[in-house]
Amino acid sequence: MGEEVRATANGVRSGRVVDGPTNPMVTPLLTDLYQFTMAYAYWKAGKHQERAVFDLFFRKNPFGGEYTIFAGLEECIRFIANFKITEEDISFLKQCLPPSCEDGFFDYLREVDCSDVEVYAISEGSVVFPKVPLLRVEGPIAVVQLLETPFVNLINYASLVTTNAARHRFVAGKSKTLLEFGLRRAQGPDGGIGASKYCYMGGFDATSNVAAGKLFGIPLRGTHSHAFVSSYMNIDELAEKSLCSSDGSTTCEDFVSLVQSWLGKIQRSKSLHGIFGETNQSELAAFTSYALAFPTNFLALVDTYDVMRSGVPNFCAVALALHSLGYKAVGIRLDSGDLAYLSCEARKFFRSVEKELGINDFGKTIITASNDLNEETLDALNKQGHEVDAYGIGTYLVTCYAQAALGCVFKLVEINNQPRIKLSEDVSKVSIPCKKRSYRLYGKEGYPLLDIMIGENEPPPKVGERILCRHPFNESKRAHVVPQHVEELLKCYWPGLSGKQREELPPLEELRERCIKQLDQMRPDHMRRLNPTPYKVSVSTKLYDFIHFLWLNEAPVGELE
Repeated sequence: MGEEVRATANGVRSGRVVDGPTNPMVTPLLTDLYQFTMAYAYWKAGKHQERAVFDLFFRKNPFGGEYTIFAGLEECIRFIANFKITEEDISFLKQCLPPSCEDGFFDYLREVDCSDVEVYAISEGSVVFPKVPLLRVEGPIAVVQLLETPFVNLINYASLVTTNAARHRFVAGKSKTLLEFGLRRAQGPDGGIGASKYCYMGGFDATSNVAAGKLFGIPLRGTHSHAFVSSYMNIDELAEKSLCSSDGSTTCEDFVSLVQSWLGKIQRSKSLHGIFGETNQSELAAFTSYALAFPTNFLALVDTYDVMRSGVPNFCAVALALHSLGYKAVGIRLDSGDLAYLSCEARKFFRSVEKELGINDFGKTIITASNDLNEETLDALNKQGHEVDAYGIGTYLVTCYAQAALGCVFKLVEINNQPRIKLSEDVSKVSIPCKKRSYRLYGKEGYPLLDIMIGENEPPPKVGERILCRHPFNESKRAHVVPQHVEELLKCYWPGLSGKQREELPPLEELRERCIKQLDQMRPDHMRRLNPTPYKVSVSTKLYDFIHFLWLNEAPVGELE
């Protein structure tokens, strides 16, 4: 970020540079055709400059849970900060729209930008709930309409996969290391890049995705595959056998022989006698080769042939050889089989090596598990009992296999200062009209009690003052609350011409910390996997009365004969 003079349709103004969207395909044309047809109809009717307010929200929490993590805001701000319809875009639009569209409309599109748009949003990385606006977007109706599809697109998957990551973190527990390994199974490059970023925000520790590491500064993790292990035929393939000690003071000229001598010691060990016999020597060659290449980062995939009869003993031989030169092996990865049983057996093996050979902390060697893990398998492992320290999770995480979409919507709630409502026979699809402010009310124990929406001109809730909170549509659901802390949720992230102070876009690390902190603040019964307690979303009495007044006013009255 730096200072730069930016030219806009409304003149020249100075401000901070906001980089463009991460994905260069995110342009004004990344939208549905009907956004442009509506824009033309607005323009044709002379309505295109009318001031409109839209809310972006979702109706139901994903994955059967009672919370969602809001993500994708930064990409939305990057998009509107660089919103410009090019001549090439206009040429294409002329081909798409009917020939009856007047040239004046395309002249209008040439000048369109988002300088007169205001965006108010909940902070990215926050815990959010249905019906409460994630974004409130204000501006000329034709322009704001053009933002609908890209905004929903940028927020829908981002929030869904961040929530999925947070749920995996909750089940795994805080002490476990979570690694996102989903790139190869993600829905295309953009799905892979987005998943890496938002899984990290949701509480994962690292990714295998090198491009995401470069773009977002996410820690990278990865070692080798089964192909690397099976590519070796025997130990004689290792041409380079020397390895310097970790402090550089000595050199082991034949590391291979050192590994073989340690394997012999393990085979002769009383406590390990009978667990294994001859190990696979091609696997030993692969492990040795990898250790020679990465002596400070040696982690071996041990299930290519047989975990306990070959993989674990071979790993230990190489790890002990490294230890004798001052290095510490990282650990093993299990990618198949009964992960609970194998992790426990591997742990026993490591502890036996520590005890019999006197290698401090060898029993604490890290065990990583992978192989199509998801929330359910993590929960099952916890119930069975296991010794896994880290999980590599891919397919079910990044594809959000348990739920395809969050279902964000973008609804008009006010135009020219006149509140608007969208009605439906399905009450859950009735929108909450007018420009609103949203607050989170906290109780005596420090947990959030509920979120409340009020009209823009209503006095805000105050600490210690009793307030009646009402369900938006169910007359009998209401409660008095005396908040101990009040947090306003919507902040200005794009001020347009309002002159308001713009909130900074924090780095990814801060978003991750916010997500973790907010989840820690939630009441445990809202967080549990099965049958979580619904979190209350309410409106003020005044807004409740207005919703139902407008509903009755707009709904047609039937006639019976």
